[in-house]
Amino acid sequence: MTGTKTWNVQISIHEHDSMVNAEARLEGRGSDPLVGEGTARCNPADENVPAIGDELATARALSAVCHQLLHSAAMDIEAHTHKPVERLHT
Repeated sequence: MTGTKTWNVQISIHEHDSMVNAEARLEGRGSDPLVGEGTARCNPADENVPAIGDELATARALSAVCHQLLHSAAMDIEAHTHKPVERLHT
């Protein structure tokens, strides 16, 4: 099988006071999108640098999507091989 596939990740970031919430949505893989959420909070003792909160929340949201994708891959492998997958589960 050859060709190019495109999967898209959309990141939505919402800031409220000292909290940042990010949502990562992976679409294009042929099934329901995978959605991960991440949060970050600025410690009151720290300098408020919004970009850092955006980065942390986004990284956590993407990590959640990565774990879901690994779990999905493991389940698909097990369905095809009828054997448990080792060292791939999150």
